[in-house]
Amino acid sequence: MYGHDSEPVTLTRDCTAIMVPVGDPVDLPAGALVYITQAMGGNFTIFFEGSLMRISGSDADALGKEPVKPPELPEGAGDDDVEALIWDQMRTIYDPEIPINIVELGLIYDCHIRKQEDGDREISIRMTVTAPGCGMGEVLLEDVRDRVSAIPTISKVNVELVFDPPWNQSMMSEAARLQAGLL
Repeated sequence: MYGHDSEPVTLTRDCTAIMVPVGDPVDLPAGALVYITQAMGGNFTIFFEGSLMRISGSDADALGKEPVKPPELPEGAGDDDVEALIWDQMRTIYDPEIPINIVELGLIYDCHIRKQEDGDREISIRMTVTAPGCGMGEVLLEDVRDRVSAIPTISKVNVELVFDPPWNQSMMSEAARLQAGLL
C-alpha cells in the first residue's frame, strides 16, 4: 500500500490516530514504524499495519515533525481580514484519502460571521462530506471547529454537517477537478 514517496517514520511517543475512512480512534505505541503517505495542512495520513490512519498535527512531534503555527491577524483587522483568514484556515484541512482541501472539494457550503458587542466574533459554518456514511465527517467537523477557533477574536464556532444539497463532483473547484483527473 505504501509507495516510493511514502516516508517511513518511527513514532517517538505514544499517540492516537484516526482510522480512515471509519473515523475510529486507535492508540499507536512509541517505536511503531509508520509510513507518512500525505502531510498536508498540518495533519498526517499514515499507513500502519495494513490500514490508513490520520494523525493530528497536534501530535506532529510523535512523528518528528513541527506543529503548525497558530494563525495571526494583523493589528486592527476587520471582518474582511477575519473572513479571509477563516477561509485560509479551512483550506488547510484535507480529505485524508484525497490530497485536496475541503474548500476546493466544495464541502463548505457557507460561512457567516456575527460580531458580538464585545468585539469578538461568532462563526457559523455549514458543510458536508463526500458521502453521507463517511466516518471521517465528525473528524473533519472538529478540524474546522479547531482551526477556525484558533483565530484571534473568534469566541464561538458552530459547524453544522448537512446533506442537502448532497455533495457531487460538480461542487469541486476547477483546480480540484483537474488535480483529481476529472477534467
